[in-house]
Amino acid sequence: MKQQVAILHEDEDLVIVNKPARYLSIPDRFDETKPNVLGFLNNKYGKVFTVHRLDKETSGILCFAKNVEAHKALSQQFQERTVEKIYYALVDGIMTPTEGEINQGIAPHPAKPGKMMVSNKGKKSLTTYKVIEQFRNFALVEANIKTGRTHQIRVHFEAIGFPLAIDALYGTRTGFLLSEVKLKKFKLGKGKEERPLMSRTTLHAYRLEIDQPTTQKRLIIEAPLPKDFAAVVKQLQKWNK
Repeated sequence: MKQQVAILHEDEDLVIVNKPARYLSIPDRFDETKPNVLGFLNNKYGKVFTVHRLDKETSGILCFAKNVEAHKALSQQFQERTVEKIYYALVDGIMTPTEGEINQGIAPHPAKPGKMMVSNKGKKSLTTYKVIEQFRNFALVEANIKTGRTHQIRVHFEAIGFPLAIDALYGTRTGFLLSEVKLKKFKLGKGKEERPLMSRTTLHAYRLEIDQPTTQKRLIIEAPLPKDFAAVVKQLQKWNK
């Protein structure tokens, strides 16, 4: 695993990291040897406590508590929804309206284990969004989740007709190919197979706002787009011209 967990902020109460894609937030129940952030931090600090999680393929900001008191205080902030969790998502289509909210309940899919769906009987879920940059057939969107449901952004954007550009579960692609945007201008050497620029969910947790448990100071932490995501955006910007 080439990418490493980067420490973005740490103090006596908490540690905030930038999780690489394909790292688990916590250990796998059946294979604890799989790269995971909790294991990495426990090795580094002795013992930390999970405050929230990200899906395996989602990159970006994660917060862990260093002691029981901080864990309780941070968890309470998440429960009371005073935390700001903002993501970058690359979605399919020309997104209209360019900003708004998706207020639809989310529940487990009755026929597909591990998959979620919008449902009137599901848990209340709210996502607000605005388009940061519109490309020809894709949009880079800033999404702010006011609730923390499983797969919330992925489910909500799919429900309004703009699934993530890469999402094996809710979208139409498992990878982003340069040939899709370059079309006739794309040339590949004889006998070579095209490799995707990005081959995981196009979702990145880029900003977290949270109160430091002891000082009550508002912490604002950001993590830039990782290389794979940034490379896709750069190609879409070129294509737009």
